[in-house]
Amino acid sequence: MNKAPANTKMSSFNIAPDMDCSSSNSNELQYSDMDAESQNFLTDHQLGKKKYEVYSDTASPGSASFGMSVFNLGNAIMGSGILGLSYAMANTGIALFVILLVAVAIFSLYSVHLLLKTANEGGSLVYEQLGYKAFGIPGKLAASCSITMQNFGAMASYLYIVKYELPIVIKAFLDSNDNAWYTNGDYLVLLVTVAIILPLSLLKNLGYLGYTSGFSLLCMVFFLIVVIYKKFQIPCPLPENFINITVNVSQPQVNTTDEECCKPKYFVFNSQTVYAVPILTFAFVCHPAILPMYEELKDRSRRKMQNVANVSFLGMFVMYLLAALFGYLTFNEAVEPELLHTYSKVYNFDVVLLIVRFAVLTAVTLTVPVVLFPIRTSVNHLLGASKEFSWPRHICITVALLVCVNILVIFVPTIRDIFGFIGASAAAMLIFILPSAFYIKLVRKESMKSVQKMGATLFLIVGFMVMIGSMALIIADWIHNAGSSDEHADGH
Repeated sequence: MNKAPANTKMSSFNIAPDMDCSSSNSNELQYSDMDAESQNFLTDHQLGKKKYEVYSDTASPGSASFGMSVFNLGNAIMGSGILGLSYAMANTGIALFVILLVAVAIFSLYSVHLLLKTANEGGSLVYEQLGYKAFGIPGKLAASCSITMQNFGAMASYLYIVKYELPIVIKAFLDSNDNAWYTNGDYLVLLVTVAIILPLSLLKNLGYLGYTSGFSLLCMVFFLIVVIYKKFQIPCPLPENFINITVNVSQPQVNTTDEECCKPKYFVFNSQTVYAVPILTFAFVCHPAILPMYEELKDRSRRKMQNVANVSFLGMFVMYLLAALFGYLTFNEAVEPELLHTYSKVYNFDVVLLIVRFAVLTAVTLTVPVVLFPIRTSVNHLLGASKEFSWPRHICITVALLVCVNILVIFVPTIRDIFGFIGASAAAMLIFILPSAFYIKLVRKESMKSVQKMGATLFLIVGFMVMIGSMALIIADWIHNAGSSDEHADGH
């Protein structure tokens, strides 16, 4: 699913600076930098198909066809971010959302162009290694920390989905609306983490989980189909007979009496508009997966890989636009930061939605251990751990990471805050700032006055503006909400 770029640990390729890579030089890959844990991960499977998957030393480079590469990159782009797009549209309006979606998609493709050219000129197909070649240890740390933050945010977003959706599934099976402990999302996240995610995360071999990448994409395609279908099933405003039959009366109602609320808006500006760009960047980030997929591409060249990116991004752009549009047109202003949860306001029980929820929950639960692996590997490297595998270190880092992400999911109010913060920080770094900075530093054959370098410099400036502006506005919104909550509490 979304937003966990792989912290791939492969050594540099010997790439001629002024040439596109050909399959003949892919045999020069070495894995001397991989620790024992990395070498044993996902064995027996060639799993270069998802941004959170780490390549094993058994991978055979240069074997992926154009079509398979498009599918793999689609897997890398698609993720939990799709669930927040309707909320972004509700707080920007249809027209402004489409403008922002087009802009972020184009910027992401331009970023891919910079990254591919930098990889050729810099002689490496590893994101962190490009950072080291460009700026030394600080560059490597910036790349590694950005990828780790993005992975951590993706893991948190997946657990948020468990927190939101699992109580609804349990209530549906038990045909109950009570508030027992087993329908409390916080308890259920802890239970799922301890009973399922922790044991899977402690395994040294997770090869079978590589299939979750394709399963996750299929779940999201199914989700999109259901969103479009439900738009034509849920009227606005809801007639009384519809309410009596299907509505969950214990929840705040949507689409009820005010016909004005059912009219779509094209431009909206409010306190939540600031989350739109971070949500979109979170949804499109896949850039650390670009270089490993470039290495896997059969008869590869920069132009061919760019075409792979163009087709993949176009496909995801269409899916994102349809999901956002039909989700927004279904619920209008009442749409929640996590679209799937909004349907619980309308339906007590719906078989199709229950299937979607169950499929998505299965996918995200099995995905968390795979997302956790590159974070743990990064922590191992940052701590300067030896290349010898150590069970005590392995267990301690795994437990510590899961404790941190569970605390975050339990105490941070909504998934919107995760989308916003990670989108404004790590995703902005990975899409805007790092690719342009690496390009400016490593592509030496172009002068700073060339159109290409000036474009990259402008892109870098835009990246800093997006990151600083979005973070400032999001923090201001948090402070405002905290102040409002305190005043509300004092009033009672």
